[in-house]
Amino acid sequence: MIGAIVGDVAGSRFEWHNIKKKSFTLLDSHCFKTDDTLMTVAIAKAILENKDRSVLGKDCIYWMQKIGRPYPNCGWGGHFKDWIYSDDPQPYNSYGNGAAMRVSAVAWAAQTLDECMSMSKAVTEISHNHPEGIKGAEAIAVATFMALHGSTKGEIKAKMQEYYNLDFTLDAIRPFYAFDETCKGTVPPAIVAFLEANSFEDAIRNAISIGGDSDTLAACTGAIAEAYYGVPDWIRKRLEERWLLFEMHDIIAEFEAKYPPKPCED
Repeated sequence: MIGAIVGDVAGSRFEWHNIKKKSFTLLDSHCFKTDDTLMTVAIAKAILENKDRSVLGKDCIYWMQKIGRPYPNCGWGGHFKDWIYSDDPQPYNSYGNGAAMRVSAVAWAAQTLDECMSMSKAVTEISHNHPEGIKGAEAIAVATFMALHGSTKGEIKAKMQEYYNLDFTLDAIRPFYAFDETCKGTVPPAIVAFLEANSFEDAIRNAISIGGDSDTLAACTGAIAEAYYGVPDWIRKRLEERWLLFEMHDIIAEFEAKYPPKPCED
């Protein structure tokens, strides 16, 4: 889960000022956490507090609003911001990439692939109930689950081809890839950024280097890359020192105590 947060924070400063190269300072003073981090943590908290999977979606609504409302200027999309502050939040047929950026905790908590898919749908359809929104979130959750449970990149790619056409390279799309806040436009390149990487850090750099919705792209990539590579200690330490204070730090610590993170060899 923390891999998605690293991606969000690292990509934050490039969302509206895209960079088309992999050479940049990964985490500097201009970075910040966005709604991607808040909602990732909220879903993790909902999973921790949930005792009955049949009401997981309801629990997610509670924690997403509780954790999100104190941050009115964190980068919400317009419709989702209305949802966060609504007294009666209802799904609004969204296929936005917000469905995919927040789902990673599901992969760590699920015991089986079927449960992973079921949980992904439960935490997604409460807001993003368009089929493309549900598909995008499920793809990231399934790829993360497979990476966590020892699947090879070849196996992950083969499974992901059931969701999207991944027959492209980052070098091929980098010159013209532009901001796209849909799942369809964000999830495939995020998966390829992971597939082309040789480390966790390289995966994050890959995602950011193509431009577009950089924080969400890198959050999706980071979720899978963490499950496959683990997160280097120096990255985790810098993240915790600057961007994960107080409540968020405590929730992540509680989540990782129950679902231990993968050791990183970097």
